[in-house]
Amino acid sequence: MRRILIGTVVVAAFFGGTLWALDLFFGDSPLGKRPALAEPPPLKPVSRMSTIIAPIAIANNAIRDVMEAQAPRNLTGKRDNPLTELLGKADIGWTMNRGPLAVAGRTDGMAIATTINRELRATGQIGEQAGQLTSQLGSMIGGSLGRQVGQLAGKPFDQKLAINGNVTVVAKPALQPNWRIEPNLTSNVALADRAMNISGIKLNVMQEVKPLLDRTVNEQMAKLQAQLRNDPTLEQTARREWVKLCRSISLGPAGPNMPALWLEVKPTQAVVTQPKVDPNWLIVTGGVQAETRITPSETKPNCPFPAQLQIVPPMDQGKVAIAVPIDLPFTELNRILEAQLKDKVFPDDPNAPVQATVQKATLAASGDKLLISLKIRAKEKKSWFGLGADADVFVWGKPTLDNKQQILRFTDMTLDVDSAAAFGLAGAVANIAIPYLQKSMADKAVIDLKPFAASARKAIESAISDFQKQADGVKAETSVTGIRLVGIEFDAKTLRVIAEVDGTARALVTKLQ
Repeated sequence: MRRILIGTVVVAAFFGGTLWALDLFFGDSPLGKRPALAEPPPLKPVSRMSTIIAPIAIANNAIRDVMEAQAPRNLTGKRDNPLTELLGKADIGWTMNRGPLAVAGRTDGMAIATTINRELRATGQIGEQAGQLTSQLGSMIGGSLGRQVGQLAGKPFDQKLAINGNVTVVAKPALQPNWRIEPNLTSNVALADRAMNISGIKLNVMQEVKPLLDRTVNEQMAKLQAQLRNDPTLEQTARREWVKLCRSISLGPAGPNMPALWLEVKPTQAVVTQPKVDPNWLIVTGGVQAETRITPSETKPNCPFPAQLQIVPPMDQGKVAIAVPIDLPFTELNRILEAQLKDKVFPDDPNAPVQATVQKATLAASGDKLLISLKIRAKEKKSWFGLGADADVFVWGKPTLDNKQQILRFTDMTLDVDSAAAFGLAGAVANIAIPYLQKSMADKAVIDLKPFAASARKAIESAISDFQKQADGVKAETSVTGIRLVGIEFDAKTLRVIAEVDGTARALVTKLQ
């Protein structure tokens, strides 16, 4: 037993001394040399196309109130004497008062209706031909009655008749590319069928008054249509809002110890659908397309107002789609990656023949790939002596976005050819550790982008909150419904992730200025 014990101690001392010597000569020496990097071209200033579309619903009551204030309340007219020989000198005129306006959406357009009422008045005297007829009639009748009838010639008359009816104007407004509105007005006048009797001569109101009233209403509509066709209000309002939209919006810093960023919004195009008539609303869906980009400082973009308004097919929903690039310096990515990997042991299986512990992890760009540099300690567990070694291992991979999880993964991962040699004399350990290393890197080497996506969403929500400021009679509603990561690019210093913020927008107008 004593010999066996002495032999065991000698063997242990031998192996212990050997491992100590290996550690002395190789443990503190450089463990690996990073592969040469192919520096990618610098990132260019980025801009993406963003869209803000909002249905604007204008209440019929708001349209009614404006028209109520502008439409004339009284109409007068005069009819040429239709019976000059019988009535001689006669004036046939009418005065109309309109009632309150009512506005309603119909299948054929927007209907504006009102009642009219007042009177028809005929003044003058009986003509000579009527006198001759009445004289002949008087001779035939004879007596005092005949003399009275015969004396009507030249007699004055003043007759009045109450009249009433309805006027309906139907509008089919159409927006024009030159920022003007074509109202497309048609009218209909309906009068009660009544007649006036002037000394036995019957005048029909529908026949005598309606043509004149139709002409008067058509003249008023022609003036209104010309006014609306040339009204610059739509263009002036759009120009005012265009200037407000053309600006830089502060987004604050993207993360700790990072500079403040700005979202530049540069509108380039205005779009609109043709108006849609609803029973209670006139709905116009319109908005802008804009170039958006992130800048490190506030800018003063130049945004020429478009000469033409682009008419697009109908859209049922409002839409907010703002594309923003998120620039992440590699110093920040290294911090995230190291927090993700440091002190991680792989594989997770305690019965695996080898285990490796990550001591440090960094990223670097090279061409279209990223290089993950790892300092690890690997220890084989298969033998009784538990051989181990430190090594610098380099793994190539292509960055890929996992939009659903909002993380950055690596695909096509390959171990650099010199990494195996970094294990030095512990090549057996390397042969066992490297397959586990590659698999673990594919599973665990991820960068969580959720905090950056959340920061971008919060910044955009803050930026579009300006659109929700309420004005008298106008209520705007905007909301962010989600954020998507849609693209990735990088240079030697920065990794850029393109995010798209989705949302909804609408506006309700209950009062027109």
